[in-house]
Amino acid sequence: MAFKFEKLEIWKAAIDISDDVDKLTKTFPKDELFVLTSQIKRAADSISLNITESSTGQSDDEQCRFLRYAQRSALEVVNCLYVAKRRGFLKEDQFTTAYEVLEKEVVKIQAFKNSIQKKK
Repeated sequence: MAFKFEKLEIWKAAIDISDDVDKLTKTFPKDELFVLTSQIKRAADSISLNITESSTGQSDDEQCRFLRYAQRSALEVVNCLYVAKRRGFLKEDQFTTAYEVLEKEVVKIQAFKNSIQKKK
C-alpha cells in the first residue's frame, strides 16, 4: 500500500459501500438508469473519492473539508435510499441494512475528522 488513504478504515468501508450500492441498483428499473441509479452510484463513489482527496498531505482544515464532503455524499446516498424505498425499488430489509452501514460510516468519518481537529 503506497498511499496513505489505503490504510484508512473509513476509505475501505467507503469502497465496500460503493460495491453494495452498485449491487442494489442492479434491481432498479431500467428507466431509472440515468436518474436515481446514476445519482446514488455517483454519491456512493464520491464518499471514497473525497476521503482519498482528504489524504493528499493538505492542511488539517483542508483535510477536514474533504471529509465533510464525504459525509455529505453519504447522506446523499441515504436520501436516495429513501427515494428508492418509497418508489418500491428496495425492500425494507435492504433499506435498513444499507442505512445502518451508512450511519456507521458517517459516525466513523466524524470521529476521524474530530481526531484531526484535536491535533490543532
